[in-house]
Amino acid sequence: MQRMAAIPISSTSIGKKVLMALSSIVLFLYVVGHLVGNLKIFFGPDPFNDYAEWLRVAGSPLFPDEGLLWIARVILLAALFVHVGVYVQLWRQKRRARTVGYRTFDPQVFSWMSRAMMWGGLAILLFVIFHVLHLTTGHITPDPAAGFQRHDPYENIIAGFSLWWVSGIYVIGVLALGMHLYHGLWSGMQTLGMNNPKYNLYRRPAAAVVAIVIAVGYIAIPLGVLFGMVS
Repeated sequence: MQRMAAIPISSTSIGKKVLMALSSIVLFLYVVGHLVGNLKIFFGPDPFNDYAEWLRVAGSPLFPDEGLLWIARVILLAALFVHVGVYVQLWRQKRRARTVGYRTFDPQVFSWMSRAMMWGGLAILLFVIFHVLHLTTGHITPDPAAGFQRHDPYENIIAGFSLWWVSGIYVIGVLALGMHLYHGLWSGMQTLGMNNPKYNLYRRPAAAVVAIVIAVGYIAIPLGVLFGMVS
């Protein structure tokens, strides 16, 4: 009897969705941890700068300065690569399977939120690039007079968010993140098997609450600086 070749689970639609969900967990944990750390800015410059310094020397002396930080960055980049790559594969697979275009919009087939995921993801990617160049590397200095203080991240945030258009970019980016989180959380829960009729009613509201809390937390930082609550 001829034996059928095993198909790697990662090459199936279900396997791709699982990979996407698992990479989403890594990225989600980072988003939450990053928010908790950044909210220290409301406690003043010393607690915030101490937190930034702790990130730099975490793991010392076992690891060199920024050693663990770079390990975390590599893991995050790998998770992002998997997340985006798998999404593109699923999107192309769906496009190929759709031999006849939809004549009418059917929200059960392809919701407006699903349509927005691709553009929202692109907006988040551009926002992350701006954020890294602005507050991590200092290649973007919205206020040339203030410059970039490599050892004073608190002042970098104050200088940047004091400009309305910089805060506006962050607010728009965080809103895109919130929408992405809302859709990703409830669909990811379904992919990972949390699909019970007893709980399905609560998945969307729970995803919405988590996404809103995270978005409000991030938005509070630039607006807090812009309106003088943090200075």
